[in-house]
Amino acid sequence: MSEKLQQLISQLNGLDQQLLHLLSERARMTSEIVQEKQSQGISEAEPIGNQQILNELAKYNLVIPKGQKDAVTERKLLVSRHHKSEDTIIHVKHAEIGGSSHVIVAGPCSIESKDQLLTVAAAMKKAGVTVLRGGAFKPRTSPYDFQGLGEEGLKIMKEVADEIGMVTISEIMSPSQIDTAERYIDIFQIGARNMQNYELLKAVGQTRKPVLLKRGLSATLEEFILAAEYILYNGNDRVMLIERGIRTFEKWTRNTLDISAVPILKQETHLPVFVDVSHSTGRKDILLSCAKAALAAGADGIMVEVHPNPQVALSDAKQQINIDEFNTFWTGLRESGLYH
Repeated sequence: MSEKLQQLISQLNGLDQQLLHLLSERARMTSEIVQEKQSQGISEAEPIGNQQILNELAKYNLVIPKGQKDAVTERKLLVSRHHKSEDTIIHVKHAEIGGSSHVIVAGPCSIESKDQLLTVAAAMKKAGVTVLRGGAFKPRTSPYDFQGLGEEGLKIMKEVADEIGMVTISEIMSPSQIDTAERYIDIFQIGARNMQNYELLKAVGQTRKPVLLKRGLSATLEEFILAAEYILYNGNDRVMLIERGIRTFEKWTRNTLDISAVPILKQETHLPVFVDVSHSTGRKDILLSCAKAALAAGADGIMVEVHPNPQVALSDAKQQINIDEFNTFWTGLRESGLYH
């Protein structure tokens, strides 16, 4: 290589470094502009000048390499590790979620009666489970299926939780249910069918109640993360993510558990990540194996559905396990060396 060619390459590299520095500085200034607009109550649109400069570059047949173009146009998401490097830890009553210890969320798919919920809650408490789940508002595929007990179910959940001493989580389906549910439960759950219910995401973002957000049935990880971003953007940073399986061509499981989502979500976001082994598999015989895989992949916790008598359950009878089966599952998980 000639000396002149080396000099030209060196000069070009120097220009590249200057351009990258300028692009980085521009991204920083853009972020400041967005924050200032928010503080002044100005409606936020695309950062000023981004599209104009890209149009100018196109006019002169100049192309910004993809990585540099991203630096101009992409924001640092509030859910991202770029915004917050340390893990988010959420405290709810006596429970710590996202910390050094794993968390099990267990309970029936639907709240059917106080006796039913109390039976499960007492067994879960005895086993050492701290978070009780149970559905009161049930989004069902068929309008003829059991839709839940509504507010009456939430009242039952609060009575049982107060009596037993557990943290509670239950699904809400619309902004209109927030005020009612907030009086009875500790954690809002947003189900898979409502992952992209943006008005609901905005509304729970304006509360300080912790939110467990489930991945949509066919949602990409990008869509999942951006759904969580809606909640943080509206002011609530107490958000947890849960992988519950995605819809694929496979028929031997209810859904396909995307185990790779766990390390990706842990790497890309600072939010606690759970795996719902009941909905993702729909099979009792592989719950333990999938729970072990989830913990090995880095999950902060596991959700599993438990019913006193699954055969007569009003929803998801096939995938719920009874209390004896849960105890076997729980023992296997603790003895695996993966649960701590």
